[in-house]
Amino acid sequence: MTGTRAGAEREAAAHDTVEAAVRAQLTKALGGVRGMLEAAVPTIAFTGTYVAAENIKLAVGAGVGAAVVLLIARIAQRSSPQFVLNSLVGIGIAAFFALRSGKAEDAFLPGILLNAGYAAAMIFSIVVRWPVVGFIIGSVTGDPTAWRADPGIVKLCSRLTWLLVLPCAARVAVQYPIYLADGDQSGLLGTAKIVMGWPLQVAALAAMVWLLTRGRTPIEREEPA
Repeated sequence: MTGTRAGAEREAAAHDTVEAAVRAQLTKALGGVRGMLEAAVPTIAFTGTYVAAENIKLAVGAGVGAAVVLLIARIAQRSSPQFVLNSLVGIGIAAFFALRSGKAEDAFLPGILLNAGYAAAMIFSIVVRWPVVGFIIGSVTGDPTAWRADPGIVKLCSRLTWLLVLPCAARVAVQYPIYLADGDQSGLLGTAKIVMGWPLQVAALAAMVWLLTRGRTPIEREEPA
């Protein structure tokens, strides 16, 4: 616990404003360009293989295989495998749905449901005035809830959380009707998932950075006892 708090204090010391701290934490959370590409590659492998061969088992093998190769590369380079593991878990769940039903488009259902759940949870956090982005501030100040004492910070965090909601809601709005459409929609779903994956995240991050660069709210740190 002491180590965690010390780490948070070191993180806070590296930033003088709330905006700088949130910007840095959001960039870290996305894993940078490499992390976002690692999230897309297994989907590309799955969709491309299925469109070319129309074989679910082969497509699943390609998607999982791509994730495993990326994981091995991370391990060989002794870098954090966090984002590859997330991708591997995601493609594993997608594979389970597709293999269970025998329909390739079912591989995309977990992602649609997950985005719907994320959007609902974040909207709820805004409504009850506990926007999820606020906890990023808590992670760098060492106090997970002190940010709620400042209405200005709560308002800022609500705006930032809305920017995280939008990509999730857009994916559901576009992909779910495609999933419900008649016929095999896996090729179209795969394309939609790739196009609306990291590009939307980058767009959301860019909007957040723009919003954050407009303000300079000082971080209030606890004085040592």
